[in-house]
Amino acid sequence: MTISTFSMRALDGDAFARALGESFRTYGFAMISDHGIDDALVARGWKQARDFFALPEAIKRRYILPGGRGQRGYTAFGVEIAKGAALSDLKEFWHVGRDLPAGSPLAATMPPNVWPEELPGFTATMRDLFAAFDRIGNRVLSAIAVHLGLTPDWFDDPVRDGNSILRLLHYPPISAEAPGVRAEAHEDINLITLLLGAEESGLQLLGRGGDWIDVAPPPGALVVNVGDMLQRLTNHMLPSTSHRVVNPPPERRGKPRYSMPFFLHLRPDFLIEPLPQCVDADNPAREPPISAGEYLNERLTEIGLTKA
Repeated sequence: MTISTFSMRALDGDAFARALGESFRTYGFAMISDHGIDDALVARGWKQARDFFALPEAIKRRYILPGGRGQRGYTAFGVEIAKGAALSDLKEFWHVGRDLPAGSPLAATMPPNVWPEELPGFTATMRDLFAAFDRIGNRVLSAIAVHLGLTPDWFDDPVRDGNSILRLLHYPPISAEAPGVRAEAHEDINLITLLLGAEESGLQLLGRGGDWIDVAPPPGALVVNVGDMLQRLTNHMLPSTSHRVVNPPPERRGKPRYSMPFFLHLRPDFLIEPLPQCVDADNPAREPPISAGEYLNERLTEIGLTKA
């Protein structure tokens, strides 16, 4: 079983919404080519990410923010753990968030970014990448809205100044005997995730029959998946599918793996409750309303980035 890749440029609005919705309903995942993120910008992003993770450990740790819940700056190897997992994931990462305007009332829940002084060009590149992912994410949300029978701009206000995160991920080389896997099975917290870099093998999603399906997009394509917030909003009509990153074969465990997910979030004060068209006698409301900010805090505690 494989997931089809479809072109954002080749399909008109209704056809794109239909293809996206069908893939989400079946897998919780979709793969999109011709998404419009500039190749040269992506190449600069990969270089900056590799340069950062190659810095000495002591320098990287300067950018750990005490009490920051991993939402900005650096999170060291082995800190994050999937909900319910026994072992930490085999990864380290850097987070870039939204730059809020001065005096924003959201500043209390969305801390300012920090930037590595050692890498000229890092700040500008990551801000440009964040903006590009944000723009494409909004186009995907517009298609989701159409698929759900909403107006194309329905998500514009709920995600305005949303607490979205660009994550630079590094899975370092591991030994053949290393315990654990690069990323244990988990579901994403946010509304949707857009991922570059999944053409490096390892990403798998859990099929409805209980089998693990490889996610192997063509080079440069985006992998997009439903997060828990969209699952709650659609009363599980669009499923947030478990996925993982497995270790490579022993002969390739000396190779690092990089990826670049963008976690598109709702505005923290947005109330997540099932859409009326997703609730009926056969599918009653499954979960109570909760604000996006409250839900995020709950999940950050579960994955070890916030103390209970």
